[in-house]
Amino acid sequence: MPHRTAFFVSDGTGITAETFARALLAQFEIRPKMVRLPFIDSAEKAHQAVRQINHTAQVDGKRPLVFTTLVNEEALEVLRRDCTGLLIDMFGTFIAPLELELGMKSNHRVGRFSDVTRSREYHDRIEAINFTLEHDDGQTDRSLEMADVILVGVSRSGKTPTSLYLALQFGLKAANYPLIPDDFERRQLPAALLPHKKKLFGLTIDPQRLSEIRHERRPNSRYASLENCRYEVREAEALMRRAGIRVLSTTHKSIEEIATLIRQDLEARA
Repeated sequence: MPHRTAFFVSDGTGITAETFARALLAQFEIRPKMVRLPFIDSAEKAHQAVRQINHTAQVDGKRPLVFTTLVNEEALEVLRRDCTGLLIDMFGTFIAPLELELGMKSNHRVGRFSDVTRSREYHDRIEAINFTLEHDDGQTDRSLEMADVILVGVSRSGKTPTSLYLALQFGLKAANYPLIPDDFERRQLPAALLPHKKKLFGLTIDPQRLSEIRHERRPNSRYASLENCRYEVREAEALMRRAGIRVLSTTHKSIEEIATLIRQDLEARA
């Protein structure tokens, strides 16, 4: 594919523009260079952004893809008038139809970060992140009763990134606990988890894939050997089945997919 550059231009952090744009670009077999241009909140800064975008167009020989969530009308007008890239105004595309449908004008406010930081939802999310970090990889058994979900599985099966995603995206207090050979020998879950069986969710993974992941961490070790990975996965799955824990394979799923499936399961149980 020809070299392309995608710019994410925003009055705020640019996270909204980038997230939306990445979802759109994922539909195409292309890997553009991605550049975030945050805090473009004046015409002067917009002119600077335009110079960078137009220079990139000359270097690439292709016009850049410019995704913007600009609210500042003066800054947005500079991009509309002077930018040589393909300008995709995300707010302009979606807010105008919503204003018509709802019969009201939008606030046209940047980011709304001050409102967010005062909201209960924001503070709950921060609390969930702190809880999840504290309860990563079985670091502590304290206050497990406060967990929304406890992920279990062998080492490197995806427990930590999934837990953090659940906390960051959904505000869920997600602990995670490794299953180790001692548990397999006892044929029983760790004692600290037994009072919380209803909150447990198991993650498993193909042994071959697990071996590849572990080799990146500890090459040529017994920990990473295919034989050991097969043993641990087999015993962990058997242990989770005996305990009646729902098990999900992470082998071919993204963290986003795994977390969403877990959230759906939790909502169904509620």
